[in-house]
Amino acid sequence: METYTLIILLLAATIRVATPLLLAALAGMFSERSGVIALGLEGMMLGAAFASAAVAAVSGSAWLGLGAGIATGMALALLLAFACVTHRGNQVVAGMALNIMVAGLGPALALAWFDLGGQTPQLEGHGQRFLAITWPWAAAADKVPFPGRLYSQLLSGHNLIVYLAAVLVPLSAWVLYRTRFGLRLRAVGENPSAVDTAGISVTRLRYQAVMISGVLCGVAGTYLSTAASAGFVRDMTAGKGYLALAALIFGKWKPYPTLGACLLFAFTDALATRLQGVDLPLVGVIPVQFILALPYVLTVLLLAGFVGTAVPPSAIGVPYAKEK
Repeated sequence: METYTLIILLLAATIRVATPLLLAALAGMFSERSGVIALGLEGMMLGAAFASAAVAAVSGSAWLGLGAGIATGMALALLLAFACVTHRGNQVVAGMALNIMVAGLGPALALAWFDLGGQTPQLEGHGQRFLAITWPWAAAADKVPFPGRLYSQLLSGHNLIVYLAAVLVPLSAWVLYRTRFGLRLRAVGENPSAVDTAGISVTRLRYQAVMISGVLCGVAGTYLSTAASAGFVRDMTAGKGYLALAALIFGKWKPYPTLGACLLFAFTDALATRLQGVDLPLVGVIPVQFILALPYVLTVLLLAGFVGTAVPPSAIGVPYAKEK
């Protein structure tokens, strides 16, 4: 029974860890399907995490913090689109420049505004954070190991953004494969010249895709600072934007396989956390450094053997200039 409970807790932790990865990966999917490399996911998430935590701390409202996070993600996405789409700049360089800029700007603003060593004030549980939602009869169901404990600890007990991320997967699939916008988005990432010939603006479509990416990264950053944590700290994304990009490649730029990749990476992360300090038979205590590196090692191994079979959109990373 104890093993059963630990498995459920591990799966619940996997869902929570996967949420920001999934949101960022879906953001990257829209951007890269339009032909714009989504290397700025890390910076947009980090900027949104700072903005949402700062506004939530000052205003006392997590919802205002969410609005600030989304607005910041959209502003950074607009900056990226201006550099990559309008001015046809190098998309890799622009994305990395955005990440580096936000990594320094966030802590600098936090230090100037709050004087707390580059972080925001701790957010209180009431009003300033998105807290766990307990489903009806969850306490009573927890007394029944199966299936009650699955309901009470695996399905119940997550915050609103976790459930929103779950809904966004089928919604993204529907938009991408069942709407006119999705058809045009996929077409502009494969053959922008054909889209332009049909009288559809390539620039507008790519701007729209990158702005959607900014919105989703804004929600992901808000989750990190006002739901998973109680405030902003320096480099709190810890490479999650790059992991999300790896999950997107592993998922072949498709919503449901990307969800599976995010859950796999998150499970490794959650398992690594559980293994810290545990004395395993025949192995002993695993070094903390190895445990912390485990999710990233898995990412490298998976991509090393898989990335060759993943075919990206044909026009990704290629600036488009309208023929005169």
